[in-house]
Amino acid sequence: MGNINFTDKFKRKAVAHCVERGYSTSEVSQRLGISTHSLYAWQKRFSGLKGLAVDNRDAEIRHLKRELARVTEERDILKKPPRISPGMPSEIGVYRRASFAIFCSGDVPLSACPPERLL
Repeated sequence: MGNINFTDKFKRKAVAHCVERGYSTSEVSQRLGISTHSLYAWQKRFSGLKGLAVDNRDAEIRHLKRELARVTEERDILKKPPRISPGMPSEIGVYRRASFAIFCSGDVPLSACPPERLL
């Protein structure tokens, strides 16, 4: 048999089938028509490239975990009701309530009830 020279791109794709997609080495070698020995050698040769991809994923996972923690903390802060100290004016305006009988009688106009501040 003659020696067939495969390109690095072909070798990397064959290794990717085994590593990233989860196919067995024997299955990939049969489909591509190469020996399992060659495929194992290519995996050993290109294993350093796999390490770089794993490092990038780990860095991205750490970054996303930090961002998730920050966003979760912000959400929890916004869920808590605000604390209003006594003597601190509130910005919420309310109207005085008239008794139901007076209000229904039409004797008291709505403009006669000035707003007051909720403390």
